[in-house]
Amino acid sequence: MTNPPQTPLSDRLRQLVDTVQHNERTLRRFQNVELRLIGAQDFASFLDTLFSDLPREFSLASVTLWLDDRAPMLLELLDPAALRALDLFGLKTARESGLAAQGLCEAGRPWLGQPAGLDDAVRRAFFGAAHAPASAIVLPLAAGDTVSGYLCLGSDDAGRFAENMATDILERFASIVTASLDNVAHRERLKQLGMTDSLTGLANRRYFDERMREEIMRAARYGVPVACLFIDIDSFKRINDTYGHQTGDRALAAVAACVRQQVRLGDTVARYGGEEFAALLQGDRADALTVAERVRLAVERLDLQDDHGVRIALTVSIGVAARTIGGAPAEAAASGRAMMEEADRAMYQAKRNGRNRIEALVQADS
Repeated sequence: MTNPPQTPLSDRLRQLVDTVQHNERTLRRFQNVELRLIGAQDFASFLDTLFSDLPREFSLASVTLWLDDRAPMLLELLDPAALRALDLFGLKTARESGLAAQGLCEAGRPWLGQPAGLDDAVRRAFFGAAHAPASAIVLPLAAGDTVSGYLCLGSDDAGRFAENMATDILERFASIVTASLDNVAHRERLKQLGMTDSLTGLANRRYFDERMREEIMRAARYGVPVACLFIDIDSFKRINDTYGHQTGDRALAAVAACVRQQVRLGDTVARYGGEEFAALLQGDRADALTVAERVRLAVERLDLQDDHGVRIALTVSIGVAARTIGGAPAEAAASGRAMMEEADRAMYQAKRNGRNRIEALVQADS
């Protein structure tokens, strides 16, 4: 028995199926690398995944990462002594490299093509004096409008990264790299300064206050909005008195994990004191209200049980405040303190108005 002859339509269908299967395999491989990046516990592990696992998975000739050492959360990661200890050729911080990458990625879009066709100065600044790859893609690492670095993937195949190819998957990967880098920077800072709360695993108040100062200065520099949530567990004393302090501790840990899951990877969450938590968000008042409602609902749905398996109802009251920060450093710092005080007052208003609710004292960003 012989197979029937293939028709042009069946050929096209076969090609379409092959393309879909190839894309699915590629996406799975990207997801495997992304999970390793997200789970990286320190900067060395993050870089090992980027410089070893990524090129091995995708047969890349080179991976280059340029980071802006002026970015607040990267200051510890890019300490000169630490960089010398890492001794990684693909990790760059020189201003010339950043300017070259910025010039290539106009309007924050990826650049694709053959480095051989670039101006000599640009090619040397970003790709170094060594042999440049036959083709490459340069991806901005951006959170909102702020670019903290550039990721360059190089290939020995001159047609691998062509100007007209789709970049959706690679741009998504770049966003994962950006968020993972911020996450690693947070972890490194917490380890270095010992600023964690042992019960919940969150940052403590000291770390939150320092992070707030940094974020306020960043927001003032770039004119971007920033928001703050104050979150308090309702009737927590009753939980302690009724079920005991061990159950109260489990309630604190459960709410802490719940809040952490509802915010974005780069946002900061801390146990601010007692049964009160604080969250620092990158976004405006509308973004903050959306996150606050996610937190409120998630806590309300928590299934915390007492020693007899009976569910304990948990709710939180949340205060929200947001600002678009501007002005000189002293003025920006004052605005940041005012925002925190406003969020705290709004949280107490939520308590007074019945608990398990969200309050914001103003109707628009100041």
